[in-house]
Amino acid sequence: MKHVKALLIKFIMILAVLWIVFTLMFDTEFSDTLLMSVVLTIAAYVIGDLLILSRAGDRSKPDGDFTKRNAIATVSDAILTFIVLWALGEALLNPDDNVVMASLISTVIIGIGEWFFHRYVNNQVIEDHNAQTVGMS
Repeated sequence: MKHVKALLIKFIMILAVLWIVFTLMFDTEFSDTLLMSVVLTIAAYVIGDLLILSRAGDRSKPDGDFTKRNAIATVSDAILTFIVLWALGEALLNPDDNVVMASLISTVIIGIGEWFFHRYVNNQVIEDHNAQTVGMS
């Protein structure tokens, strides 16, 4: 249940950002924004939160070296976010749309949100802060 709640929080954050940037600022269809949000949420949660955040850094340090793990996961999430948004934008949107600029703006805003979201995941989803695994309960 912890993963469902975390996924929902992440999805709402990503959808809100993409709706403002892609739909309102760059006039993208909401259905395309919704599809990009779903794909990005799942990819970023699995790769950035469950794999990278839970395994990076020196886990023997106090607080499991959270600051370093958070920095690594946030940068990884930002890179992944830009690549996913750019690739999906190129595939789904008109060639006249400024996909790169919309992706870049979204990446910066989502990256800031990820920095704070990782604290929630670290405290509520990752059960053993000294292990190299993610709790699944």
